[in-house]
Amino acid sequence: MEFPVQTGNPAKVESPCLVIPVFKDGDLLPAAARLDDASEKLIGQLIERGDFDARLGNVQMIPFAPGLGAERLLLVGLGERDKCQEGAFRKALDAAFTALAGLPVDACAAAFTDVPVPDRSCAWKARMVAEAARRAVYRFDEFKSEKAPAPRLAEVALLVSEGGDAEAAREGARIGRAVGEGVSYTRTLGNLPGNVCTPSYLAEQAEALGRASGGVLEVEILDEEALEALGAHSLLSVGRGSEQPSQLIVMKYQGADNPDEAPHVLVGKGITFDTGGISLKPGEAMDEMKFDMCGAASVFGTVKAVLGIRPKVNLVAIVAAAENMPDGRATKPGDIIRTLKGLSVEVLNTDAEGRLVLCDALTYAERFEPASVVDIATLTGACIIALGHHATGLLSNDDDLALDLLDAGEAAWDRAWHLPLWDEYQEQLDSNFADLANIGGKPAGTITAACFLSRFADQFPWAHLDIAGTAWSSGKEKGASGRPVGLLTQYLLDRESDAEVETEAE
Repeated sequence: MEFPVQTGNPAKVESPCLVIPVFKDGDLLPAAARLDDASEKLIGQLIERGDFDARLGNVQMIPFAPGLGAERLLLVGLGERDKCQEGAFRKALDAAFTALAGLPVDACAAAFTDVPVPDRSCAWKARMVAEAARRAVYRFDEFKSEKAPAPRLAEVALLVSEGGDAEAAREGARIGRAVGEGVSYTRTLGNLPGNVCTPSYLAEQAEALGRASGGVLEVEILDEEALEALGAHSLLSVGRGSEQPSQLIVMKYQGADNPDEAPHVLVGKGITFDTGGISLKPGEAMDEMKFDMCGAASVFGTVKAVLGIRPKVNLVAIVAAAENMPDGRATKPGDIIRTLKGLSVEVLNTDAEGRLVLCDALTYAERFEPASVVDIATLTGACIIALGHHATGLLSNDDDLALDLLDAGEAAWDRAWHLPLWDEYQEQLDSNFADLANIGGKPAGTITAACFLSRFADQFPWAHLDIAGTAWSSGKEKGASGRPVGLLTQYLLDRESDAEVETEAE
């Protein structure tokens, strides 16, 4: 999808469709006002007579507007001006592009950079437009015999009233396009069934990304033999009951001017299907456990976004991939396993398997002497109880890193919430027979899961993102969300900016 930027009089823009946001009070934004003047006050009359209700998210197609170069006019309600915050702006975008995706149009021109969102720049609004457009045209129907007609929308021109904002709009759209593609990639990986998206399939995807990058992305796959030699027995223990071999997937991107600059590391939980193992889950909604690899999928999506943007940072992406199945060889409750770090773990519940693959991946990350490490995982149902489906859970051993991630989430509007990681919670992981247990009981389940991981992240600044509540939706709209690709990409872009500031200071 392309996102050109256009300045000048919107009334003269030749397009299959002009998309114009409108407030309820009828106080028209600059682009809408110019269109109103050119079309015999059409927009103002529609609002005044009540023919168009500009409540938030309402849309109305005008098939012909006199005096305009465009074939159609799509009005989009913004609601009340004083309530136009980030959430409302994105809701209006989603409504507009959902409508456009169902129309027989290949292109449109949209005037959303005019919309006054407090403390948000033209670049931010352009990025949100690009992300929303990509979100609206996403489809996952490759396993259906009869497919619905694919959306035709392939170009969204950004109408910018102030010529000085054109470059900012281009840059915002460039980032939004890359993030949108990364989100779509993440959603597809998450939506694939477990009989297709196996650990080996994820390894193949990494290799495909490497080939497509033209050598920019270096890929290494550690198979079970290599993991055994390495001593990653915790990761291997999770996949013992499966016929699908476990994998540790490593992708390296060198974008910083200094190739020796410490990399930022992303670690994704890649449980491609989670039955719970011997601690078998209930059958209801177990099909959704194909989404248990959405942490890994978000790492893949972030890598794809990074390859599209090419920021000046060094990145290492690690995916710990396994399938958790019950079998005669499967790990049993009460078993004690040895981790790559050398700590022993008493497995009290085999359904707390994500932390068992992540702990070895975190230990593996030490060899890169990272500037920061962020792991992403659908780790605990307790996080859904605590935060619902709006915020990602964030825990960290470094307050500065936690604040950086919170800021990135606010900037990308892919928000997280900081939970405590106090030493008092660590006692819940005490074991009579091993260095620690893999669960800490029902109280503070999200926190004790992060406490477990923190034992393997003591050599670097580390943060954990629990995306159990944000990675996918259930019910009629079941499907992967693509979160938190926006947050992670923004975090890496911010690190590029920090490096540039430090260089200028020197």
